[in-house]
Amino acid sequence: MSQARTAIDLLAKYAVYHRDQRNIATHFVGVPMIVFGIGVLLARARVDIGDVTVSAAWVAFALSAVWYLTRRGAFTLSLAVTAATGVIILAAHAVSRGSVGAWLAWGLGTFIIGWIIQFIGHYYEGRKPAFVDDLVGLLVGPMFVTAEALFALGWNKPLHAEIERRAGPTHLRNLVSI
Repeated sequence: MSQARTAIDLLAKYAVYHRDQRNIATHFVGVPMIVFGIGVLLARARVDIGDVTVSAAWVAFALSAVWYLTRRGAFTLSLAVTAATGVIILAAHAVSRGSVGAWLAWGLGTFIIGWIIQFIGHYYEGRKPAFVDDLVGLLVGPMFVTAEALFALGWNKPLHAEIERRAGPTHLRNLVSI
């Protein structure tokens, strides 16, 4: 049985696709919007288990939380991304209770706009999104955004330095030469 990739390995591989500062900035908006949109769309799929109603959004959250919390090497980051995702899913449930039209508008709207923002960022980057080469990148995205937010606050400078050692420093790609 193969061993799970560590948080640092996942983040460094993802970071290779995300060195342009404008691309990283778009991810701060696009990734949460995508997670929110998925949460909204899955919130209406529910099943009653005894006296408890569980939505597909909470099941997806639980599965992703287990995945984050089992990545070795950055437990604090795993807790932070799990908490942030949980807040997003909680908010997604709140807007999913509206009319069918509102539910679809919020769910599909934020999902599609989030992806448009992501692809704008990857234009600046000059590279395809990481998930194209590795679907796990879809899970690493929220972890990367959370890590970048925490790095901006001064958290875990050694982890940040190791990611930059492996992926290179951030920059602004010159678009004039394109």
